[in-house]
Amino acid sequence: MNITAFILTTLAGLSTLLGTIPIFIKTKTNKIIIKALSFAAGVMITVSITDLIPEALNYLNKTFKIVPTLLIIGIFISLGIIISMTIDKYINKNREGELYKVGIISMIAIILHNIPEGIATYLSSEFNFKLGLSLTIAIALHNIPEGISIAIPIYYGTKSRGKALIYTLFSALSEPLGALLAYLFLSKIINNNIMGILMSLIAGIMIQISFYELLPTSLKYKNKKQTIIYLLIGILFMIINHLILK
Repeated sequence: MNITAFILTTLAGLSTLLGTIPIFIKTKTNKIIIKALSFAAGVMITVSITDLIPEALNYLNKTFKIVPTLLIIGIFISLGIIISMTIDKYINKNREGELYKVGIISMIAIILHNIPEGIATYLSSEFNFKLGLSLTIAIALHNIPEGISIAIPIYYGTKSRGKALIYTLFSALSEPLGALLAYLFLSKIINNNIMGILMSLIAGIMIQISFYELLPTSLKYKNKKQTIIYLLIGILFMIINHLILK
């Protein structure tokens, strides 16, 4: 195993834990929930549109012409939405409420997102340290708001910082898990088509979570203006992130 590549991938993953910082800051509950969920929705929507879907297009277009490529992406985005809706359906609202469910669904989606990210970071770092370092910084920056999207709803749904930290840690560790999978199995069998399908699937999951979980839950706190402002801040944050690290 390339230790440097594995360390970079692990650092990118552990940056997710920085998203737990808001649970240690005393502020009005409603305000931080609105801000965190709306911001996370903005991040997820932007990651899907400016990162995952273009990456899927890039991977699949190496094998297929543009029309079949777009059709495949559309099919697997739709499948991702259906998968996310199914997960949503079977995670029942329990005594810990709606926020807890939102946190769990976000965690599942982000784990699914982080594993291929871990694979990409490890393989990139293994063959090109400079590229791997740039990718690590980019992933670390967008992992922070992803951590927020898990930690805030889990904490305010359960009143347990421990649970918020543990669930966020699960998500963080999925990045080095991707690196481990890349080292043990995937470097020989992974191909452009599999990566393109995976990226499309994850984009669908993230779009569903943003529009059907994060934003509706934020709007339940009856401050539409704050929801829109922090949604736009999340979008702007990721656009700037892409421009700086392009």
